[in-house]
Amino acid sequence: MALNQSLYEQDFYSWTQEQAQALTQRRSESLDWEHLAEELADLGNRHYDQLSSRLAVLVGHLLKWKYQPECQGSSWRATIREQRRKINRLLQKNPGLKGRWQEAWEEAWLDGRDLAIRETELDESIFPETPCFDSEQVRDENYWP
Repeated sequence: MALNQSLYEQDFYSWTQEQAQALTQRRSESLDWEHLAEELADLGNRHYDQLSSRLAVLVGHLLKWKYQPECQGSSWRATIREQRRKINRLLQKNPGLKGRWQEAWEEAWLDGRDLAIRETELDESIFPETPCFDSEQVRDENYWP
């Protein structure tokens, strides 16, 4: 076990290959259980982080769309459509994330607001600190604030 932990710390790639081989060959005595559990949990968290990040980009662009209508263009429209598609695809492939939707929405709102402030250079007081559209509207391909 100490050898696996050392390999985990020194050469993560080789550790993953060794662990994958041990799993495939069902050699449980060769498995680094503690780090495997940690890495599996981290894999799941990456999907959640991706959901939250995509949602923040979507929120930011919807805010820009709403509060800077004179700049609406095909680039913003494409980004909004792309994020909606990728969020929906992510939720279809990972239905367990649906249970964390509200949490991701709450995190993403302020991140999206910051993105809109940064990219529009409008006064931040223009953008509401609490959502001005709901979490289901952002996923609705027909919703354009």
